[in-house]
Amino acid sequence: MLAYVLRRLLLIIPTLFGILLINFIITQAAPGGPVEQAIAKIQGLDTTGNRATGSEQGEISQQAQNNDSSYRGAQGLDPQLIKDLEKQYGFDKPASERFWLMIKNYLQFDFGQSFFRDASVISLIQEKMPVSISLGLWSTLIVYLISIPLGIKKAIKHGSRFDVATSSLIIVGYAIPGFLFAILLIILFAGGSYWQIFPMQGLVSENFAQLSTGEKILDYAHHMVLPTICLTIGGFATLTMLTKNSFLDEVHKQYVMTAKAKGLNDNQVLYGHVFRNAMLIIIAGFPAALLGVFFTGSFLIEVIFNLDGLGLLSFESVINRDYPVIFGTLYIFTLIGLILRIISDMTYMFVDPRIDFNSRR
Repeated sequence: MLAYVLRRLLLIIPTLFGILLINFIITQAAPGGPVEQAIAKIQGLDTTGNRATGSEQGEISQQAQNNDSSYRGAQGLDPQLIKDLEKQYGFDKPASERFWLMIKNYLQFDFGQSFFRDASVISLIQEKMPVSISLGLWSTLIVYLISIPLGIKKAIKHGSRFDVATSSLIIVGYAIPGFLFAILLIILFAGGSYWQIFPMQGLVSENFAQLSTGEKILDYAHHMVLPTICLTIGGFATLTMLTKNSFLDEVHKQYVMTAKAKGLNDNQVLYGHVFRNAMLIIIAGFPAALLGVFFTGSFLIEVIFNLDGLGLLSFESVINRDYPVIFGTLYIFTLIGLILRIISDMTYMFVDPRIDFNSRR
């Protein structure tokens, strides 16, 4: 087992390198880099083609002044200003040199500063993490607490009216986009057109600091109801059907027939024998679920409910070509995901000792 874990840990290095290299090549090929966006603002346009404010123009020009261009947006501007902008954003070096410098810094967990925010990448992640953890933790917990028991009951009552009805409901829920469901909930329950039962935006109220401990818990729960429902509504289908099919596959095996022949009742067979074997395939989904706790990837939900989390940060970073934030978050969450997959393999062994990773080639 130790040799297998060491091999997997060593494989993290080329995997991370390959993912960063592919994404680096893609971002270099994509038009509209940070220098071009800065030039557009200097010329009086924001990145969406609208007129930029005078303060934004002056700020970017001053940054460039304190620090033959190939950028199309450079026409009509002082070449020295363009060179200063390229130096400011690190584009005065060849792409290969910038990539190797990034790898060297990342090995030391130095992710640099954001291009467009006055903060380091690590501080930005730490600032946004509580929001994403709140969303991901509760939505993942609710999905697992409902889907696994529901999937087991569907397997027991396979083909019944209960099975058909619940399958129809979870498939309809899976088909509804989360952001559309969010708008519907706001219209119905957040004062959009009907009832004002839940707050429409934010993670807590403005007077949160003045509330008592009990009131803070209730206020936080009150704000989390609608976004959590939107994130979980489409998550039941996959896990529920996976659990059901896994249990159905196990209950028809010979060892179940043998256990029943020995006089064990259905519950003893189900939870004493079938459960452990059927749950192996569910364990395989733990890494993705745990990673989802930190990075839900549902930036539309965060935008609709005004929740400033990692999903929204990543989306804005891609739009603004904020490369340090893009690659910093990519590196951190890829590394976490790879480590969690190793932990998942180790969990397999503890759940089923028959699995021997040392014999794998």
